[in-house]
Amino acid sequence: MAAVVLLAGCKAAPQIAAVVAGGAAGVATANPAVGFAVGVATDAGANYAFRYASRTWHQAEQDAIAQTAGALAVGAKAAWKIEHSIPIGNEHGLLHVVRAIDSPLAACKEIAFSVDDGEGAKLQRAWFTTSICKQAQQWKWAAAEPAVERWGYLQ
Repeated sequence: MAAVVLLAGCKAAPQIAAVVAGGAAGVATANPAVGFAVGVATDAGANYAFRYASRTWHQAEQDAIAQTAGALAVGAKAAWKIEHSIPIGNEHGLLHVVRAIDSPLAACKEIAFSVDDGEGAKLQRAWFTTSICKQAQQWKWAAAEPAVERWGYLQ
């Protein structure tokens, strides 16, 4: 289990899992075709699982920021934080509501937020901007995530 947790942030983790599973299946059955099939299936399943976990984690962080900022007036500042059920990747920072954007379609806000790393003298703060919009009775992240890794330079 510890190896799985250590590989969770590794981009090659699905391929590593596929090689291990495929190799084990190939040796156990003495059939390289079975090993190959198990490896391909393991890679596909692991890729799906890692992408799903990443999307879920990012959405929770975005929702925490949007809910905190949604309750604030223009010009207000507050701290935000997310504590995941598995205590890996808990984030925190500050946010500032820059302006309100009211339209017939939705009530939106532009915000600036930080993601803080470290504490005290070693604190590093990275700032970002985004938009949030009110959807039914809750505020949601309105900006699309960058897709450079997925699409390369075609974006």
